[in-house]
Amino acid sequence: MQQSHAPISQDLVLVGGGHAHVTVLKQWGMRPLPGARVTLISRDLQAPYSGMLPGCVAGHYAFEEAHIDLRPLCRFAGARFFHDEVVGMDAASKRVLCRNRPPVTYDALSINIGAAPAMAGVPGAVGKVTPVKPIDGFWENWLRLRERVWGRDGGAEVRLGIVGAGAGGVELALALQHGLENPPPGQLPPGRTPPRLALHLFTDGPDVLVAHNFLARAKFRRLLAERGINVHLEHKVVEVHPGGLRCANGRAFELDEILWATGAGAQSWPAEAGLAVDEQGFIKVRETLESVSHPGVFAVGDSAAVVEHPRPKSGVFAVRQGPPLWSNLRRKLLGRPLKPFRPQRAFLSLIATGGKRAVASRSWWALEGVWVWVWKDWIDRRFVSRFNRLPPMPAAPGAAPEGVSPLPPEAAMSPEADLPPEAEAQAARDSAPAPPQNPAMRCGGCGAKVGVAALEQALAGLDPAARADVLLGLRDRDDAAAVAVPAGKIMLHSVDFFPAFMDDPYLFGQVAANHALGDLRAMGAEPQTALSIAVVPYGSEKQMAETLAQTLQGALKVLNEAGAALVGGHASEGEALSLGFAVNGLADQERLLRKGGLRPGDLLALTQPLGVGALFAADMRCQAKGPWIDAALASMLQSQGPAAACLLAHGATASTDVTGFGLLGHLLEMIEASRAPGRPGDEPAGVHIELDLAAVPVLDGAEELAARGVVSSLHPRNLHFRRCLQDLAAASKAPRYPLLFDPQTAGGLLAAIPAAQAPACVQALRQRGYAQSALIGRAVPAGAGQPPVALR
Repeated sequence: MQQSHAPISQDLVLVGGGHAHVTVLKQWGMRPLPGARVTLISRDLQAPYSGMLPGCVAGHYAFEEAHIDLRPLCRFAGARFFHDEVVGMDAASKRVLCRNRPPVTYDALSINIGAAPAMAGVPGAVGKVTPVKPIDGFWENWLRLRERVWGRDGGAEVRLGIVGAGAGGVELALALQHGLENPPPGQLPPGRTPPRLALHLFTDGPDVLVAHNFLARAKFRRLLAERGINVHLEHKVVEVHPGGLRCANGRAFELDEILWATGAGAQSWPAEAGLAVDEQGFIKVRETLESVSHPGVFAVGDSAAVVEHPRPKSGVFAVRQGPPLWSNLRRKLLGRPLKPFRPQRAFLSLIATGGKRAVASRSWWALEGVWVWVWKDWIDRRFVSRFNRLPPMPAAPGAAPEGVSPLPPEAAMSPEADLPPEAEAQAARDSAPAPPQNPAMRCGGCGAKVGVAALEQALAGLDPAARADVLLGLRDRDDAAAVAVPAGKIMLHSVDFFPAFMDDPYLFGQVAANHALGDLRAMGAEPQTALSIAVVPYGSEKQMAETLAQTLQGALKVLNEAGAALVGGHASEGEALSLGFAVNGLADQERLLRKGGLRPGDLLALTQPLGVGALFAADMRCQAKGPWIDAALASMLQSQGPAAACLLAHGATASTDVTGFGLLGHLLEMIEASRAPGRPGDEPAGVHIELDLAAVPVLDGAEELAARGVVSSLHPRNLHFRRCLQDLAAASKAPRYPLLFDPQTAGGLLAAIPAAQAPACVQALRQRGYAQSALIGRAVPAGAGQPPVALR
């Protein structure tokens, strides 16, 4: 991954993780454009490759073999990854509207969102059938259908209907039959046998695969007949009802499951946003792939209709659009003329037949055999591996991030390595470096404060929580906030600040706020107010305002939910996004939880799993799987408020939050704080801990990464806490041993609970949503001269 520290001047937003966009990201990672910030917004972490989905259904591929992991690909490209769904667009203000986050602004926009199921005008279809498109939602639908089918009595007949007899529908029918009748070992419940299948294929056309030549059609008519699949030609489905469907010719069929594999339908929001669309609702683009109505907006794949070169909706064309899209996006940002793209007229189709055989079809010929499957399998695996096996790239000449080896010059891949031959020469010309930028010098005067205009834009949409004890706050714009301390309460203060370790400012704002509140939660305090301090990356006023707004809106989501008022802050310019908070809270002095208070017999409860440090260290090296990072983010975003209340309700005697020093470091703080004063010359009395390492919860992927030696940069400094371990040589052989030193951000609470209350406490924590909370050890009387922690 190459990184640029040039001030951000333009935003390129990619909507959807389709075939063309993954190519753009790969090429961008090879040749980034200084000053241009790339953002991918996708509702899926792992993008399916359409050519391999039938193989997944048939049981030939595992999920990860047929999907492209978008998060490490974005990390490689130096792009921000926003895990969300775009639901609209404000073309006038150049913003895309998301389902679960603030709008995202753009200078150039590319839409690659696939197609919607073409069920318009068919009463009853929505909600009663399993749609094949959009393909990014098909996998979960397929798993649910498979579970329903395999959950039936093995002696019963299951009637399946597939609507649509194009290449996709026919290939899916054959794959379904093979996958459901030949389940991999261990997938069926014990004692069950696969149910008997009756498959029905419906089409309103006179034949199957009408877009293909007569030889291909003849081969598949024969295959479908040999497999016992009932083909219903000229049967246009006009209604779906519970338990079946009805056709235009009056025939009705009783079916247990229906899959919809007809031609693609358009998603509605591009037309609603005012983009020019064709009669079916697909975005009309020129042969440059740019919208005919909105300059700077591009569309590709199934979501687009190229006016000059209409083609069928097929992944073949979407893959081919990637390189010219990458070239023209760069040219748009550089202010250069766009280049037309003319897709091929004839194309090769490789269509699987259920088992490991396939048919090759092109123009007037068609061939069938095992060798065609081998050929198809090689092509498909090669395509996916281009994006899942990313080449290491130096961060700067002569330097590389920790744990990443720079490529020698002779091994460096050119940015055109993945381009088809006909695009290489043009791509080389189009990827010339950007003209030198000459931003105004940042002198750092006045603390390098963010300009007033950008600050006003960022603050305009903020709505901090209102509290009666906040006398002057953010809305008042005074020089300082004024807060009252209610009678009978004491005030607690804490502060945290750190640079962003993720590329999504909205999520980073949430994590930073949740992390800052952790100290208050650990002491049983109610959050009252927060002051923010932010460093915003250099950029134009617009970009800085948006980054600050997204960051603070994320933080405000957490603060408002906690009842804490954001009362002010400070924002400066810098090279990288950073955020922190000075927070204060209120507590009853008599109910204050502290680190000291461990007593012999107490059990230790940990509310959340470990592994954040290792996972994000791997993420920065493009070595973490997207679902691993998503699970880690979910853990870091979970408020510790309900957990703290639960610990107090079950009589917790001591508590702390697990953050930068790792589990062992913070546990040692609790042990040392719990020492009782002894007589002069005597060792202070106290407790030791028996820690059950196998019971310590960990995040998915963390143990695997630790075994590979992937650790956070703070991990080596935390290793000095191993001095507190008994029998260190034996302890260090445990698989989870490295995670004792793993630094956490927004980590869980570690608390001592009276033994009689501890099981009920953990059960209550799990009921409140802390699914991995666990009892991980017990306090015992301190042994003279022994290290304070024993692993068992």
